[in-house]
Amino acid sequence: MSTAPTDPKIEIDADLAAQAGEDLLYEVRDNIGFLTFNRPQSRNAMTFAMYERMAQICVDASEKRDIRALVLTGAGEKAFAAGTDMSQFRTFDTEEDALAYEARIDRTLGALERCRIPTIAAIRGACAGGGAGIAACCDLRIAARGSRFGFPVARTLGNCLSMTNFARLADLIGTARAKDLIFRARMIEAPEALDCGFITEMVETPDEVAPRAEEIARQITGYAPLTLYAAKETLRRLRPELPPGGGRDLLLMCYMSEDFHEGMDAFLSKRPPNFKGR
Repeated sequence: MSTAPTDPKIEIDADLAAQAGEDLLYEVRDNIGFLTFNRPQSRNAMTFAMYERMAQICVDASEKRDIRALVLTGAGEKAFAAGTDMSQFRTFDTEEDALAYEARIDRTLGALERCRIPTIAAIRGACAGGGAGIAACCDLRIAARGSRFGFPVARTLGNCLSMTNFARLADLIGTARAKDLIFRARMIEAPEALDCGFITEMVETPDEVAPRAEEIARQITGYAPLTLYAAKETLRRLRPELPPGGGRDLLLMCYMSEDFHEGMDAFLSKRPPNFKGR
């Protein structure tokens, strides 16, 4: 009998995950899991509860051998997910707040990346910040021509990505393009995202995204699960291992800065930030 390697246990905050409620929908049809970020009024911005629920679904899907693929999408046509809900940053006062947030993001996105089954992001509209991080963790990304992608933190909040997220981004599009995307705080259009490798396939209209993602998922369900898992896990392991706690000093430099609080206040007040580098 073939056996697969045992992954390290991923801790889930089940109580918090339960609070996601209708903000994150999940159903299984014909051996395919369908996960929907369901806050269209907020451009599907992610709450901490939604991150935990997503991770919980990924862990459960890995354990249930009858689920053969997972499709992630956002409700409505305006956004796949427009990052983390910024209102949750209002309580950030200490170094522990900042480190705990990035640890949560790395842990929950890690659950998605390590999910044993192929994962497909079906993208319509904006895919930014944490939403783009989620998409980067998926194995395949199908997007409508009108979709836009980016990590515009340099002109919005003044925070930074974790080293793990930078590593995923550089792995997808290369270091030079990653720098261009971050330094210029650009939101790139789907044709450019396809050209640089951030997305796998582009369809013309938003209405084509879900059917195409489901079509690919159904194709995948007919293939050997262990072969697909071995392929995705091998490619993940080929990425250089990051040192434990790597980038902690950089995260604290940004999250504990006056600029971060200025960026957060400006974003929530819908005004341009006045960054001063301190």
